[in-house]
Amino acid sequence: MVSAMQEHAGHHGEAGHAHPHPPPAKDEKIHSYYQVLGLAIKELLVEKGIVTPEEIRKAIEFRDSITPARGATIVARAWTDPAYKQRLLKNGTEAIRDFGLDMGGTQLVVVENTPAVHNMIVCTLCSCYPRAVLGLPPSWYKSREYRSRTVREPRAVLREFGTEIPAPVELRVHDSTADMRYLVLPMRPEGTERLGAEQLAGLVTRDCMIGVAVPQNR
Repeated sequence: MVSAMQEHAGHHGEAGHAHPHPPPAKDEKIHSYYQVLGLAIKELLVEKGIVTPEEIRKAIEFRDSITPARGATIVARAWTDPAYKQRLLKNGTEAIRDFGLDMGGTQLVVVENTPAVHNMIVCTLCSCYPRAVLGLPPSWYKSREYRSRTVREPRAVLREFGTEIPAPVELRVHDSTADMRYLVLPMRPEGTERLGAEQLAGLVTRDCMIGVAVPQNR
């Protein structure tokens, strides 16, 4: 697979939906239709007094401040609090409100990895992603190759991420939509019984919550 799918550092490109973006630098050329459309909408909203440039700036700063660490904290709590885990699996949208997170107009569905089932997330149409929990999606998640191959040959894709799922384990691929986002609740690694919630959260990476990796006991 091309290097885009191996960019675990997660460079941020354009999203497939209308999300606030900062204005381009003076020497930056605008090539994308969505960039032009986004800027036009922003200017119109400011002109009509619906929002101010300051409000837009703060919204962008807040969005950029969200990192996968938030999701890792949620996973760690689910690992250590059975009652919370059940709430999270039953209604992820409501359960993450305990952390001050809001999915807006979308629904969060949390799927649990077990010894018998491994879950993997994709958005085949664009880049729908649980941004309220994980922040901006990595560039490989938005790539056409990942979006198309994940539904056709998920085990091969996982192997390219260094994740080997045993043949007896059922592999479920969940396709995100405009009004529904998915988050993987990975299995807690063995030998972590004495670790606290903060230490457990340190074991959970963004890729674990997308399903292309599994937590490792360091």
